[in-house]
Amino acid sequence: MAALPALTSSAAASESPRVEVQDTHPTWAVTSAEVTTAPSTKSIEARVYLSPRDPAALDKAVTAVSTPGSPSYEHFITPAQFRAQFGPAPDAAAKVSTWLRQAGLKVSALQQNGRYFTVTGSVKSAQKAFGTKLSLYRRAGGTYQAPASAVTVPTNVSSDVLSVTGLDEAPATVSPKAAVDLLPSQYEAMLKQKPSDFPIGFRNAQPCATYWGQLTANVQNDFSTKLPIFQGRSLFYGVCGYTPNQLRSAYGVPTSLTGKGVTVAVVDAYQSPTLLKDANRYAKDTGNKPFASGQFTTLGPFVPYYDQDACGASGWSSEQAMDVEAIHGVAPDAKLIYASGASCNGIDLLETEVGVIDDNRASIVSLSYGDLESSETTGQATFDTYVLKQAALQGIGFYIASGDNGDEVINSGIKQVDASANNPYATAVGGTSLAIGAQGQYKFETGWGTRLWSLAPNGKSWVNPQFHGGGGGGFSALFPEPAYQLGVVPAGSPSGRAVPDVAMDADPNTGMLLGLTQQFPHGVFYDEARAGGTSLSAPLFAAVQALTSQAQNTRLGFANPRIYALARQQAAGTGAAAFRDVNGDHDGAAIVRVDFVNGANASDGYLYTVRSMDDDTSLATTAGWDDVTGVGSPTTAYYTATGR
Repeated sequence: MAALPALTSSAAASESPRVEVQDTHPTWAVTSAEVTTAPSTKSIEARVYLSPRDPAALDKAVTAVSTPGSPSYEHFITPAQFRAQFGPAPDAAAKVSTWLRQAGLKVSALQQNGRYFTVTGSVKSAQKAFGTKLSLYRRAGGTYQAPASAVTVPTNVSSDVLSVTGLDEAPATVSPKAAVDLLPSQYEAMLKQKPSDFPIGFRNAQPCATYWGQLTANVQNDFSTKLPIFQGRSLFYGVCGYTPNQLRSAYGVPTSLTGKGVTVAVVDAYQSPTLLKDANRYAKDTGNKPFASGQFTTLGPFVPYYDQDACGASGWSSEQAMDVEAIHGVAPDAKLIYASGASCNGIDLLETEVGVIDDNRASIVSLSYGDLESSETTGQATFDTYVLKQAALQGIGFYIASGDNGDEVINSGIKQVDASANNPYATAVGGTSLAIGAQGQYKFETGWGTRLWSLAPNGKSWVNPQFHGGGGGGFSALFPEPAYQLGVVPAGSPSGRAVPDVAMDADPNTGMLLGLTQQFPHGVFYDEARAGGTSLSAPLFAAVQALTSQAQNTRLGFANPRIYALARQQAAGTGAAAFRDVNGDHDGAAIVRVDFVNGANASDGYLYTVRSMDDDTSLATTAGWDDVTGVGSPTTAYYTATGR
């Protein structure tokens, strides 16, 4: 298992020995990008996080409580017990605050159950305290302050300082992974609509199918348009969006499992004013029951909402609806806590995640947002790892979307994974394309990776293929390979924590029907349309975990050691077939999709495209674990298999 970053010695000639705090120098703060030194009188605000006592014992405890077969497996503790056993040393706060004040910084009272101090002061004082120069650097079209080298701290407090954040002032926002797979013309048309507190509306165009294979595209359709065949094949029209009951059926959910007795938390930025109302209407429209009294509760925000314009607050409504409706639809009796972050800034959402952990009612947490690994805020990954270890000891599992841009090369120029799906103490959920038959039966599943072909101007061929989204995956450059992945991730793979761990339906072209209130050209009203992204697969798997928790009558905690134990047993023929190996057997599958040019109605005409499957940048589905779908998707056997 990956340990907290080690501390290495460093000393300045004119000072007493100091110790370097790892993960505190951003990789982009290089000499060639430096503009000037930060003004000495400029104000700073930073956070200094306190270390757990005995990090080695903490790692050992997490491994023991999470590993099937261990005597301590599933012997979880409370937040109070965690603080007593693994919180900061009793004298840590006094020692660290004394050092910071002596450097000239103003120190707040301890915050968030004793986890950190907020410190304010001048650049001059910060440089003295943290042993590094602060400069301004060019990055992504802006100029931002960052430390020129790693933070160092005096030897006498080095074991008490876990991390420092805030000296790196580059934007640290995350984005939701909900996707309807729009084309540029649709975005442009939709952006012309009147601004609203609700997301810009999108509606399905017809024809679209209610199940896989219902409608063939190269025949005369309702619009008197005969479409060409694709690479010598007749294609089906894409689905309008599966319902949760279709997804339950396809993934083999026993009718007795409903998530009863389990609590799931969803964390997102902001909260739509119609979130619960929309979810209840959606449940009725799709053949399910609305939330019962007390079944849906909220938590946060811990400070008032802000940065709504910069974060596109209304755009988070689609994410919120997808998370809540997917979980409630697949696990209709589970309790759900909606926890809202004050903004899309990573530090606010992390604060909300910690609030869920300290609250301790939920044993399953779904996160459908993230950022590039290379953009993760300096110092934040270290603290994130610490709180995920706390979650594991309390029996809380985090399920995080793996990303929607494949290997991220097209998006960022660098082959990389997404954060925080890269964290070895979270379960990264990748994406598939799912075919469900007329009776709700599982027909096939392949990796989500879409190339899009447009209809030629003469209407006789499909042209100009280009990558148009796919499940994220690959290998972390930040975290080493965890022990639980050994023997499952193929030998000879690149070093680093492998992403994803599991996968479920994410392709917007085989996605879930989504219901929410939106801003359309002629007003604000509720409607339903298809959507997807790993923003769908993450809450789907969170719901699967709720069903599994009910079946096994226990909190599942950090799931990865169990997931990989099941995969090893399945490969060896000694355990249940808990996963479907999504291995590329349906390479070449594709659908035809019809869309409104303006995304909302037929007034501007229609767009016809072919959307391929299992076509995900450099990532590829293979037999066994792969970097698109992990160990695969869950089967009926998964719910009761223990991995022991």
